[in-house]
Amino acid sequence: MSVERVTAATDEVADTLARLLPQLSASAKAPSREDLASMLDSGALLYVFRDEGGTLLGALSMGLYVVPTGRKAIVEDVVVDEAARGQGIGEALVTTAMEAAREAGVKAVWLTSRSEREAANRLYRRLGFEQRETNVYVWRPG
Repeated sequence: MSVERVTAATDEVADTLARLLPQLSASAKAPSREDLASMLDSGALLYVFRDEGGTLLGALSMGLYVVPTGRKAIVEDVVVDEAARGQGIGEALVTTAMEAAREAGVKAVWLTSRSEREAANRLYRRLGFEQRETNVYVWRPG
């Protein structure tokens, strides 16, 4: 069992995301292989969790960026297959991303999680993430 950084868009990874993302959000649209390649080319990091049999059971993406207040990271789309939850896969993915962020010299790692994702929220707090008092806004062009 291992966490792997995805460095190339493959059918295996695209198919895995197509299977996992609907478990994260009913409105999530799985990226095509071309979308995946574009994401990786942009510098975004993508990690997957592979079990001993070779099956991909989880994924996490992280964007690194620099703004006037410093280098930061945002974790997005953390998802573990429903059948494999509670086995430490989410923790392995998040701690791998945290270490990559530390190595990249980030000042802060941000993430959001819906309140109904109770296990995920407990995990993030246990790993040292602090819940912030803030308003989160979204604008969706067209």
